Amino acid sequence: MASPLANLTRTSRRETRPLLGLALPICGAQLAQAGMSVADVMMTGRLSATDLAAVSVGSSLWMPLMLFMTGTLMGLTPIVAQLLGGRRVAGIRPHVHQALWVALALGIAAGLLLWFAVMPIFALMQVPQEVATRSAAYLSAVAFGMPGAALFQALRAFSDGMNHTRPSLWISLIGLAVNVPSNFVLIYGGEGLTGLLGDWLPAWVAGLPALGALGCGIATALSLWVMSLAMALYTRRSRAYGEVKLWHSPTPPRWRMIGELLHVGVPIGVAIFVEVTLFTLIALFIASLGEVTVAAHQVALNYTSILFMLPLSLSMALTVRVGNTLGQQRPGLARRVAWNGILIALLVAGLNSLLLWLTAEPVIALYTHDPAVQRLTLSLVILAMIFQVSDSLQVNLAGALRGYKDTRVIMFITLVAYWLVGLAGGHWLGTRGLFGLVDPMGVHGYWVGLIGGLTAAALLLGERLRRISKGVAHGRIDLSDS
Repeated sequence: MASPLANLTRTSRRETRPLLGLALPICGAQLAQAGMSVADVMMTGRLSATDLAAVSVGSSLWMPLMLFMTGTLMGLTPIVAQLLGGRRVAGIRPHVHQALWVALALGIAAGLLLWFAVMPIFALMQVPQEVATRSAAYLSAVAFGMPGAALFQALRAFSDGMNHTRPSLWISLIGLAVNVPSNFVLIYGGEGLTGLLGDWLPAWVAGLPALGALGCGIATALSLWVMSLAMALYTRRSRAYGEVKLWHSPTPPRWRMIGELLHVGVPIGVAIFVEVTLFTLIALFIASLGEVTVAAHQVALNYTSILFMLPLSLSMALTVRVGNTLGQQRPGLARRVAWNGILIALLVAGLNSLLLWLTAEPVIALYTHDPAVQRLTLSLVILAMIFQVSDSLQVNLAGALRGYKDTRVIMFITLVAYWLVGLAGGHWLGTRGLFGLVDPMGVHGYWVGLIGGLTAAALLLGERLRRISKGVAHGRIDLSDS
């Protein structure tokens, strides 16, 4: 009988290439979608500080809604992956149709919230009136795109579960290609076009109004719907999806299937929402520590968030590979596939830490020329190098567990690790220090809290994966009960 190490080595040789083949296009799609947000900030910032503030404040409201919808619909990926692995292709279409019904409902609900709930929130946040007015206009435009965003995410989850991650990359690039010129035309209007292209433009083009933040919102909604329609067209015409025939014989709502999707997906959405609010609350807490501290925190966080795309994408691919293998009724192999993914996550963490070490100073210099901000940012990046391991581990352990459809435990672990250990612990260290032994650490205390929260999450998720993968492999746990 082969040793466990020999089995894992054999699995690694067979699984690493297909895992990375799924992960890299996902990473490209994530970066393309992040590029849309970068374009929004850069282009509105060039118009006026008020429009930039309006878009920034508005994004802090609609992006968490978007991520909650994305997480909820990600519950479709392991469902499709297990059905595909078990060659139960006929069951895929009705499940995807239920996800589309859920996506439509979530998108409409999110749009209504952005239409009717933002001004009371702005009043509570004491947002300046002009910023609030422009941000509300921006969000009213984005609201039209929320159903499109949700439908795209449902179709993307289906495609990922079918082992086809490249379509989301190409379609995200299409969204970026629509977003940038649409932003330019709608934000700057005819005056901007004349300044770029010259006076030869027709009068009606030169007379287009500069809509500022509102134009940015319209461009965002347009991009989201283009991505949704492009994904629908691709899934209809491509032969990559075999016998699924997704757009044949529409399925009406089936509450049992919807319940299964929500059972798997809502905890993912809540977990992602908890993570987003963790960083939002930290940003609010450090706002009183001065402009240099706030700037350094934002630069360090933005820089490390870009590097996080690779372990995040790896975790999404790991969900598919584990789900496929479990669908094939090979729980022992699924266990090895999961742990092989965790080993690759460790290697990715080492790569990210090395990149931070080699590129920190020149990259920080691209963000800011202020020496004080540069020094403080560099000290935070050093702490970021430490949590690369725990961050990569926790997100990939969660990805493997999603392959088992084990998502409720991820939600509870995330709540405890992020908010109790990460946020509360970081706030204590930042404002009070450590029981008289260490003085209040300021922003460094919050980043040490992040290290503690991510490490706690990695340890708890690792133990959960060990138990469930072993239990399923030995027949002690029935996945239908997990």
